[in-house]
Amino acid sequence: MPRIAYVNGAYVPHSEAAVHVEDRGYQFADGVYEVCEVRHGFIVDLSRHLDRLDRSLKELRIGWPMSRAALIHVIREVLRRNRVRNGLFYLQVTRGVARRDHVFPAKDTPPSLVVTAKRTDAAAIAKKNAEGIAAITVPENRWDRVDIKSVGFLPNVLARQKAKELGAQEAIFVDADGTVKEGAATNVWIVDGDGTLRTRPAEHGILRGITRTTLMDVAKPLGLKVEEKAFSVEEMFAAREVFITAATSICFPVVSVDGKTIGNGHPGSIAQNIREAFFDIAEKTLI
Repeated sequence: MPRIAYVNGAYVPHSEAAVHVEDRGYQFADGVYEVCEVRHGFIVDLSRHLDRLDRSLKELRIGWPMSRAALIHVIREVLRRNRVRNGLFYLQVTRGVARRDHVFPAKDTPPSLVVTAKRTDAAAIAKKNAEGIAAITVPENRWDRVDIKSVGFLPNVLARQKAKELGAQEAIFVDADGTVKEGAATNVWIVDGDGTLRTRPAEHGILRGITRTTLMDVAKPLGLKVEEKAFSVEEMFAAREVFITAATSICFPVVSVDGKTIGNGHPGSIAQNIREAFFDIAEKTLI
């Protein structure tokens, strides 16, 4: 069955979906986005994703393209039309279409909205969870406002491409002082020698991941201690476990970084326990 996309008020065949050549997202990366998991016919953590969308829009001074309730209706309709019960949806809001100029267009310029959905490969995800993934480290070279989920993603693209060329699946940005920041599309966690889960504070320098936030809720009933505390690359190498979190992967174990083995070189039990408990605790919105 052909995929369907929502583009600025219309549901269109995915193969024919298009935006205007002077859309500011296309010309200036002047927009924001969200990606949200869909599992067993439920949208996972929708409220938190839309709250973050609201924050990103406010930080860039872009208006909502429609009301929150209307957007939820569009998201559900796109998922239904694509018959996605296990997969994800992607939404993007830009400042809209206007004559190319660096300054903001007229205030009455309507924002552009695109929503797409697709099924994910459950077998591929299960394989990564069972085997673990490899990661590399790269120097931090992104703009300072990575707390905004903007579509300006070129450093992340180049980092992920480098990882792929080196046989890895994620690239981890590292500050000049050797402090770990986050992955190109993920938040990074370690389990230290005391069994404590550690991840960098999200007040500055990383994106406040929705899966990252929900994982803290998941950790409590599992009896796991969580600390928002920065850690170095050397501490990551010495960790009992390393894993990455994102809406599209939940919790992937990292078994090597820069060719160095993490722990015993196999996925750890803590990451596995978190992944298994995640869906039960996360917010679930029926499609």
